[in-house]
Amino acid sequence: MSYERNRGSVFVEDARILAQRAWPGQQFVLRVQAPRAARKALPGAFAHISCDPSVPMRRPLSIMRADAAEGWLEFLYKPKGHGLEMLGTRQPGEAVSVLAPIGHGFTVDRARPRLLALGGGVGIPPMIFLADHVRADARLRPLVLMGSEVPFPFELAEPQLKVPGVGKAATQAVALLEQWGVPSRLASNAGLAGAHRGYITDLARDALRALTDQERGETQVFACGPSPMLKAAAKLARDFDLPCQVALEEYMACGIGGCAGCTVLLQTPDGPAMKRVCVDGPVFDARQVYY
Repeated sequence: MSYERNRGSVFVEDARILAQRAWPGQQFVLRVQAPRAARKALPGAFAHISCDPSVPMRRPLSIMRADAAEGWLEFLYKPKGHGLEMLGTRQPGEAVSVLAPIGHGFTVDRARPRLLALGGGVGIPPMIFLADHVRADARLRPLVLMGSEVPFPFELAEPQLKVPGVGKAATQAVALLEQWGVPSRLASNAGLAGAHRGYITDLARDALRALTDQERGETQVFACGPSPMLKAAAKLARDFDLPCQVALEEYMACGIGGCAGCTVLLQTPDGPAMKRVCVDGPVFDARQVYY
């Protein structure tokens, strides 16, 4: 049973809203006090959130940051649909029910210290969490590349951290990542200032080409975003013979494996099989996924 497997690691908390900030492009960054979940959360995991008392069904949101010491979780979301629209109206001090952390997250192979993290649109949050999670380990060298068709929901800055091979058009970085010592670059097909005109996989390919053979052999790829982006990321990893993990996003009802509403077809050692994104994932080996 999924419940038994996750006993003691997934919590239901009445989480107090600490902050809710609106960004251009109808985007929100929500921070809630959820100490038990914050202690267990890992990059790639998500939360199932009760948006409003008037909305019976929860909504799944990827965890963007977690602070175990201060006990909070942070999420980035776009209010598509009535539930998330209602969540966007909630104010600091109010409570939301949070079921978290759910799912299997990313696994970092420390034998490959170069982490290439690709986040597109609502797939950006797990990449921020991954960078935050590994930045204290001086042996690891993450690079975060982000793509969006709406303004990026972060403070941006002129990058001080170099990324060899990346085109001159990518002139902006995420200020928070710069503070962490993690290089980042942006891409967009919407003509956003400071962003490469194109896809993040274009930037990633240029960055990989700039590495030596030895450096490429030390690289692993992580990706989250829309299906076409994940397909392109998987191909990129195959072209350079790199391991790649992808975080899938599907519509969910229960979020704990009971309804099987989020199943996807995967290639397993025993042949094709249906797996639940919520509890069997959301992170899978990119070579297993049928795009």
